Amino acid sequence: MLISELAEVTGVSARALRHYEDRGLLVPARNSSGYREYSEADVTRVAQIRTMIAAGLGTATIQRYFDCVRTGDHGMSLEMCPNLRAELDALAGRLQAQQAELRETRRRLSELAS
Repeated sequence: MLISELAEVTGVSARALRHYEDRGLLVPARNSSGYREYSEADVTRVAQIRTMIAAGLGTATIQRYFDCVRTGDHGMSLEMCPNLRAELDALAGRLQAQQAELRETRRRLSELAS
């Protein structure tokens, strides 16, 4: 399938698909005219990429750990490859710090309002 077809099937823009390709996350075949050709496996791969991005992982992290992704009957999961746990823990720590900042901001706003 061509990039426009993959975009339609996955709900991801052609621009985003080209970005994934630039980052090494998608590696489409090329036909004799130079057009990208995607397979059904690429549909699954785009779904995996979207799931990981939605979980807060950046494309550089996804690229490093894509070999750890498993897709089965119960959806997608990450096998804990070396160093992946540390990156996920660091991300969780950053999110907790941001949540604490938001709670403090909300507290200050409440003080101002009362």
